[in-house]
Amino acid sequence: MDLHLKALRSLGAKIDDSGGYILCESDGLKGCDIYLDYPSVGATENTMIAAVYAQGETIIRNAAKEPEIVDLQNFLQKIGAKVTGAGSSVIRIKGLEKKPNNVEHTVIPDRIITGTYMVAAAITGGNVTIKNIIPEHIISIASVLRDIGCQISIKRNDIQVNSGARLDAIEVVRTLPYPGFPTDMQAQLMALLSICKGTSIVIETIFESRYKHVDELLKMGANIRIDSRVAVIKGVEGLNGAQVAARDLRGGAALILAGLAAKGETIVSGLEHIDRGYYKIEDKLSSLGAKIIRV
Repeated sequence: MDLHLKALRSLGAKIDDSGGYILCESDGLKGCDIYLDYPSVGATENTMIAAVYAQGETIIRNAAKEPEIVDLQNFLQKIGAKVTGAGSSVIRIKGLEKKPNNVEHTVIPDRIITGTYMVAAAITGGNVTIKNIIPEHIISIASVLRDIGCQISIKRNDIQVNSGARLDAIEVVRTLPYPGFPTDMQAQLMALLSICKGTSIVIETIFESRYKHVDELLKMGANIRIDSRVAVIKGVEGLNGAQVAARDLRGGAALILAGLAAKGETIVSGLEHIDRGYYKIEDKLSSLGAKIIRV
């Protein structure tokens, strides 16, 4: 949150973040030059939106380059904002001088949802085609899945993932800002690597404490050791069903994927986290043949 608050303060917002609450006030924001200490997607987006309603020009340096930033720029341009540079490290925004236009905008396909269903195919030895995707957004995910033995076929806006026999471990995977391997796919990949042949290493370079799913995977029989930001995963023959709890969005998705591949019944609680990012995930997986219900 510090990146978000620092940017908003630079624009002139008065922020009190004491006592476990965040209170924001403003008599009007003013454009300025902002350097983000880290190219955070959320902080870049929040700063762009705030800058649209600030007086004058705002320059965001060390901005995130993810596809979602470009999509937001496209939307803001439609409403009449002067925004340029999305997809690069420097974004320039001039504050709106009139009421924003009423527009219709279709958001881009969610690359993390796409990646999650790709891993679902891989972890179950399935053959799944995902439609209406943007191939260049999921190249890093597809590359890792190819490396461990999946057959990946991309045709226009469709991707087919075919996974047969037990897959192989991967030497090292590092989470990185786009276009690197996304941190939001780390947990799902770890669930898959837990049943791959051999030892894999995952290095989380984006977020601290993003291994909350590990303790739950251990309950299912995974062999994972954590040392700071490094996870060493020794593949096991198979996982066993267990009662586990989702503690965050992507970790919850990883537990569902692990449950698909595990012997016996897996019960996942904490669905409020999963529902933040996956709409009726159980329906989509059921349509692919999974035995999954929401209680």
